[in-house]
Amino acid sequence: MSYEHRHRNIHGGMARAAIFGVSDGLTTNISLVLGIAAANTAPGFVRLAGLAGLLAGSFSMAAGEYVSMRAQAELFGRELKVEEAAIEASPDSERRELARIYRSRGLRPALADEVAAQLMRDPEQALESHARDELGIRPDQLGSPFGAAASSFGSFAVGAALPLLPWYFTSGTAAVLSSVCVGALAAISVGAGLGVATGRSPVRSALRQLVVTGLAAGVVFLVGRIVGVAA
Repeated sequence: MSYEHRHRNIHGGMARAAIFGVSDGLTTNISLVLGIAAANTAPGFVRLAGLAGLLAGSFSMAAGEYVSMRAQAELFGRELKVEEAAIEASPDSERRELARIYRSRGLRPALADEVAAQLMRDPEQALESHARDELGIRPDQLGSPFGAAASSFGSFAVGAALPLLPWYFTSGTAAVLSSVCVGALAAISVGAGLGVATGRSPVRSALRQLVVTGLAAGVVFLVGRIVGVAA
């Protein structure tokens, strides 16, 4: 019986941006909302602060992701151009270099030389082989800075909106408790989803996310209570 399996593309950046975006948005805004609410401020101010946190965080995450991935793509692009020029200028030297890489990975010298020679016959294949085996770069999987930025923006906004929503329907202690419940359920869901995606225990991942989110929100709530009382 043959066993078939498929791998997901985890190099593009969008999945990573979405996962971190939801987690960061949830943790950031539930901490902000509860911290402001603990200072005994008016519900309208809590909503304003939460909305400002959602927008500021979403744009910050998107901008950071875009700049990071754009810089990475430009850096990789430069290295690919250097490698392409080297292949064009010194094909024999680059062939020997590729053969040395394959020998270091366990191929017999004759087979390593043959594989390197075959790959070097096609300039595109030669560049891809050097990029992958020498530089650790997959030219076709550099990712999209715009896609990662959009994914980061949207996921952060979703995560940040969840603990803020109760404040548009209620206020006071009821809103605080609702934010806590919504935030806890969201943290558990995000953690469990991350566990499923990574093949780890969903329960353990959910508990880890809940603890991290709870600690952050608890500390900021305490600070808000102290500052609010002091004021």
